[in-house]
Amino acid sequence: MTQDSASVTGAAAAGAAGSGPGPGTDAAGAAAEKKPDQELGSKAPAFIKRSRALHLSWQVGVFMVGLAVVGAGVAMLVLPGPGWVVIFAGMAIWATEFVWAQLVLRWTKRKVSEAAQRALDPRVRRRNIILTTIALVICTALAAVYFWKFGLTMPWEIERQ
Repeated sequence: MTQDSASVTGAAAAGAAGSGPGPGTDAAGAAAEKKPDQELGSKAPAFIKRSRALHLSWQVGVFMVGLAVVGAGVAMLVLPGPGWVVIFAGMAIWATEFVWAQLVLRWTKRKVSEAAQRALDPRVRRRNIILTTIALVICTALAAVYFWKFGLTMPWEIERQ
């Protein structure tokens, strides 16, 4: 068995393991995993895949770059910056080489699509608009009462009466 056939067989086995019926899977997810243009496995150039040592070095490099990007994204969760976007960019870097990252990315894309569809549901949108309107009315009423009672004076400058 050659290196290329072994990687294709491993990718097919990993795809078969991830596409079976299980918790959280649906027909759309299984159909998306069977598309030929979304093949699982390494996206490294052919000349890199030919040499085992070069391919392993390539995988280590991709892993380190992805780890640096994911680490920066985790830091951005508490620091200023688009933390989750950077974390998913790191996952996309890993997904160019590792099947597990490709499966995680597919699952995440499916869940985000489902959440977007739920958010676009007219009943949910109507409820959100009503709740937002109620919250704005309450905040406006509280601000009006504050300005009526104290004017533009800040609370720490209000004299005791």
